[in-house]
Amino acid sequence: MRYDSKADTLEHIARVNSLLISCCQNLQERAKVHDASKLTEPEKSAFDEHTGKLRGLTYGTPEYKQSLAALGPALQHHYAKNSHHPEHFAVNECNICFKVFPKDWAENCNACGNGGFTRRGGIEGMSLFDLMEMVMDWKAAGERHADGSIERSLAINAPRFAISCQLQKVIENTAREMGWIKP
Repeated sequence: MRYDSKADTLEHIARVNSLLISCCQNLQERAKVHDASKLTEPEKSAFDEHTGKLRGLTYGTPEYKQSLAALGPALQHHYAKNSHHPEHFAVNECNICFKVFPKDWAENCNACGNGGFTRRGGIEGMSLFDLMEMVMDWKAAGERHADGSIERSLAINAPRFAISCQLQKVIENTAREMGWIKP
């Protein structure tokens, strides 16, 4: 008897459908809680004070960075609570023994005494869902600025977060597929 692939193919289609729906549910949950930490302290009062100032500045400029730095501990709290920010995953790695310390570690390595660290983590600590939320966040944040765009955000953040050329192209392709940039 000749093999008919229809049943196996339909089973595969149903399984992929189920997995895609599960992924959509993950994204829906993220959509419900995106940046919710900004609505409570210690973030709310700082964002109340500084968001209006940031809105009038060009993303990535020294003035923007200075204004962003004024958010201080509130911004660090935000990064710690929101995995769609590469800073959420950043750590310091000892240049000698490679021991890993929290990103805000300000002492010498307690294993070898070295004082030199390299910042690691960021993008490579993220999941595809974190990446998707990050790209949506960049798109929405760019819309707050008269001269903002997803292209500008990507051009600034690719070197900032050491985003590979390959991943940068995937993000550009996604933005193009969504109609956010021209073909």
